Amino acid sequence: MQKASVLLFLAWVCFLFYAGIALFTSGFLLTRLELTNHSSCQEPPGPGSLPWGSQGKPGACWMASRFSRVVLVLIDALRFDFAQPQHSHVPREPPVSLPFLGKLSSLQRILEIQPHHARLYRSQVDPPTTTMQRLKALTTGSLPTFIDAGSNFASHAIVEDNLIKQLTSAGRRVVFMGDDTWKDLFPGAFSKAFFFPSFNVRDLDTVDNGILEHLYPTMDSGEWDVLIAHFLGVDHCGHKHGPHHPEMAKKLSQMDQVIQGLVERLENDTLLVVAGDHGMTTNGDHGGDSELEVSAALFLYSPTAVFPSTPPEEPEVIPQVSLVPTLALLLGLPIPFGNIGEVMAELFSGGEDSQPHSSALAQASALHLNAQQVSRFLHTYSAATQDLQAKELHQLQNLFSKASADYQWLLQSPKGAEATLPTVIAELQQFLRGARAMCIESWARFSLVRMAGGPPTSQADLDYVVPQIYRHMQEEFRGRLERTKSQGPLTVAAYQLGSVYSAAMVTALTLLAFPLLLLHAERISLVFLLLFLQSFLLLHLLAAGIPVTTPGPFTVPWQAVSAWALMATQTFYSTGHQPVFPAIHWHAAFVGFPEGHGSCTWLPALLVGANTFASHLLFAVGCPLLLLWPFLCESQGLRKRQQPPGNEADARVRPEEEEEPLMEMRLRDAPQHFYAALLQLGLKYLFILGIQILACALAASILRRHLMVWKVFAPKFIFEAVGFIVSSVGLLLGIALVMRVDGAVSSWFRQLFLAQQR
Repeated sequence: MQKASVLLFLAWVCFLFYAGIALFTSGFLLTRLELTNHSSCQEPPGPGSLPWGSQGKPGACWMASRFSRVVLVLIDALRFDFAQPQHSHVPREPPVSLPFLGKLSSLQRILEIQPHHARLYRSQVDPPTTTMQRLKALTTGSLPTFIDAGSNFASHAIVEDNLIKQLTSAGRRVVFMGDDTWKDLFPGAFSKAFFFPSFNVRDLDTVDNGILEHLYPTMDSGEWDVLIAHFLGVDHCGHKHGPHHPEMAKKLSQMDQVIQGLVERLENDTLLVVAGDHGMTTNGDHGGDSELEVSAALFLYSPTAVFPSTPPEEPEVIPQVSLVPTLALLLGLPIPFGNIGEVMAELFSGGEDSQPHSSALAQASALHLNAQQVSRFLHTYSAATQDLQAKELHQLQNLFSKASADYQWLLQSPKGAEATLPTVIAELQQFLRGARAMCIESWARFSLVRMAGGPPTSQADLDYVVPQIYRHMQEEFRGRLERTKSQGPLTVAAYQLGSVYSAAMVTALTLLAFPLLLLHAERISLVFLLLFLQSFLLLHLLAAGIPVTTPGPFTVPWQAVSAWALMATQTFYSTGHQPVFPAIHWHAAFVGFPEGHGSCTWLPALLVGANTFASHLLFAVGCPLLLLWPFLCESQGLRKRQQPPGNEADARVRPEEEEEPLMEMRLRDAPQHFYAALLQLGLKYLFILGIQILACALAASILRRHLMVWKVFAPKFIFEAVGFIVSSVGLLLGIALVMRVDGAVSSWFRQLFLAQQR
């Protein structure tokens, strides 16, 4: 009953911390409300007539379509500088030579030969830069929240209005080939699909070669309206080798050949879109918000002239979500209901031969439709939840009302249109950009009430509830101790059992450490050995300062517990880890599984988690050694028994009797004190860990508006929270192991007593 009480009490304290972490997380990492409303051709986004040119045409929706077909080539992790044209270098300076530069030469050649047919943009990606979140943004035009990054390997179907749904609703044939993430996001949405497993980042060619097997035959068949090809080789090459490896040059050259082949097969009514969903760091990773991660390439090409002017010297920077309303209107579809992107206005200009006035009017029409759709979304969203700032929302609605009135006046008074058009376009763009900025800011708002009720609430419970339960258990132990005093010590001089507890602990830690070591790179092996030696040296130093009191009570000082917890943190950093997502050792997912895991997602997640939180687990399981080690280090020399007073004659006659050091068996003299010491040690360790996560929570709360909140403070809090959960589970396992060994020793002693009584 005593052992079960200790474990149950520690589990209850852990639950209090879990509840505090969950409460704080619900206030700090809020999820955005996903509306299920959908746009349709039957319901225009706002009052007023549809733009000129769309009335009376068959199949026309909000705006007449400019393209009948689209080929979307999504090259995963296509960073902008991978596609950036390489201009002649400055004289007297050596040219920059990097493996990935200039490999997409077909883009530069098209931009030079057909400047009115193509355009290259720098696509600005919203963090987090994980594939599933980027696919949601590229199809819905909205902003996935930070917490959705956790579902990157367990994608869920998109319930919001999106381009794929609009295409299927309009009867368009959508053919997909590539990353099987799309299968989970859009189940049953494609008329034909060729899915390939995407998680094995060591495989650079299977997905890409599978796409190439079907890409050109599908194009030549003509049985499609929208063709989507999601290549993964560049992303996997970055994860495996990094962007500066020769393999990256090989993959980019392959993508360049794919683009050339597609351009040769395009018909006049088809638009080619080549896009990267995100970038990558210098190490080939992604997930954060560094400049290299949020900078992706976007290339558009049509066999017919689309752009009224030549490309600028420096490519324009556009938000990634701007592609959604642009493609929707170009294909004659309604813009998805929850889109907050701004149309790329120059695509609606009408080509190089169009008149400036008609081009500007077409741009204004597209922007006005876009603004109506965003205004409708803001109105619907604000009615469903209070996430949006009321004052900013009111200002934006006033701005939209003015811009819309000016646009309607423009249509009714064509004589003064030339002077008014630039103003109307500027007002509409200001509204769209202001709406997106407000949504970004509002969906990063924090619930201070929930954040304040997190870890501090758990600490309050510890301050008031825990002592009462602990005193009750202490009184129960004291009563049992009084009842056993008359029976003499329960422990006999058990030879060779002085290290029975610590031996079991060290054995368990060794067996646990070996598989965790295998999950790390080879160069970390020596680091693990040095850290193990350092931890045992720390145990010896701490044991030297902890007196062994017999028959109790036993206790472990606060400084020893604090040093042990800090040692766990040092090991986390020493083994090459950092509390940021790009630094996660993804290679651990393939240790023992070089060919991948098929459709299984929990096993690679478990391997990566074990690699990341190995130090938390090892030191938490080994925490009881802080209590056991001082007894283990008891002097191994022989001790003289004290001679009874007045018995000097017997002492001269017989030799001095010697006593074997009992070491850890001294804990058996007072089992109640032993269990109380384990409970106290567990509470102290949980308290130290709680202080760490409380500090992270306070930092995230105070600096929630800091520029680096999503890059530094939010990941740090998430890592600390997960680390606390892993440590608490490891602590319970370690204490349970000690109690299991104690139960076995107790059983052995009972059998020994029974044998003596016979």
